[in-house]
Amino acid sequence: MTDISTEKLIETAILVGIITQEQNEETSQEYLDELLFLADTAGLQVQRTFTQRLINAHPKTFIGTGKVEEIASYILENAIDVAVFDDELSPSQLRNLEKELKCKVIDRTNLILDIFAQRAQTSHAKVQVELAQYQYILPRLTGMWTHLERQQGGIGLRGPGETEIETDRRVIRNKISLLKKQLEKIDVQMAVQRKNRGKMVRVALVGYTNVGKSTLMNLLSKSDVFAENKLFATLDTTVRKVVVENVPFLLSDTVGFIRKLPTHLVESFKSTLDEVREADLLLHVVDVSHPQFDDQIQVVTQTIADIGAADKPVMLVFNKIDAFTYTPKDEDDLTQKTQENVSLQELQSMYFASKENCIFLSAKTKENFENFKTKVYQMVKEMHAIRYPFNTFLY
Repeated sequence: MTDISTEKLIETAILVGIITQEQNEETSQEYLDELLFLADTAGLQVQRTFTQRLINAHPKTFIGTGKVEEIASYILENAIDVAVFDDELSPSQLRNLEKELKCKVIDRTNLILDIFAQRAQTSHAKVQVELAQYQYILPRLTGMWTHLERQQGGIGLRGPGETEIETDRRVIRNKISLLKKQLEKIDVQMAVQRKNRGKMVRVALVGYTNVGKSTLMNLLSKSDVFAENKLFATLDTTVRKVVVENVPFLLSDTVGFIRKLPTHLVESFKSTLDEVREADLLLHVVDVSHPQFDDQIQVVTQTIADIGAADKPVMLVFNKIDAFTYTPKDEDDLTQKTQENVSLQELQSMYFASKENCIFLSAKTKENFENFKTKVYQMVKEMHAIRYPFNTFLY
């Protein structure tokens, strides 16, 4: 007789967000669309999205009492496994919501951590994720620690891998301390590796998550870096030596940025982001087909500034022109143009006029890729000439 597993392989979920004075309806919808993509990347099957208009998030349950009851009723009727909230929940909000909704409750931060736990391949990335998880867990220890049993599993519950339930905060703090020391050793090793690369010009691909950095990396370096239409497909920094017309340089592909990225997560990935800090040139890749690519540019620019790399030369690389679409305005429409009805040619004119270094291309179809490669070569060649002024035979 064949055993039939009754285990639920795919968890069903609902998404919850709020509309406030600081986060209007349009912005809230953008965040929820991104949360949906995150949930899909994590392997959740989203059934419905709930929103509520509030002046401020409710201190006890994030959303109002009536909305909690409405969601709880839907969860019960549809046997929902997980409720995912778009903002980071406080420990008390998390406990209260789990009590009221009677299902697993996770927030955006926990969902991102879960994706990172799935994506981490190297021991370095795994230690970074583990540290971020413990830092997230510590203030939420009461009533949550039992969620981290490996046997339970599921989205948002991929703990650092303990085999026993530990209830002592001191144990968690000790683990955090040990992981930080472990990361410090790794940071030293990574720094030595970077130093051993000599004085070669370093170029780093940066950008929002899922904009095509890894695909560009593969084209430039003729390598086979993992690329997928999922958020955070790349978690470990990949470095390749590239030679364009006899000029060598190091190209690194870094983890993608995202809105509402937890501060402690950025800190945990300090050594990964060192590739950005120590780069000579940043290739800021943008998905020009995304409706909110301007906002994504701002998020990445701010993150680069936050990690102390704002002084780096930057080339804006507008990728995915093959997927770009727009709706032309009617000639009689006198309202101001929006991003949705601006053509690619108009966008190019706007950015070429305001930015010294930018290019529009498609990594998928390779349209304008050769021009991009030439621009990178010219910038790297100038840096290389300054670093090696006597190697005139290269030029």
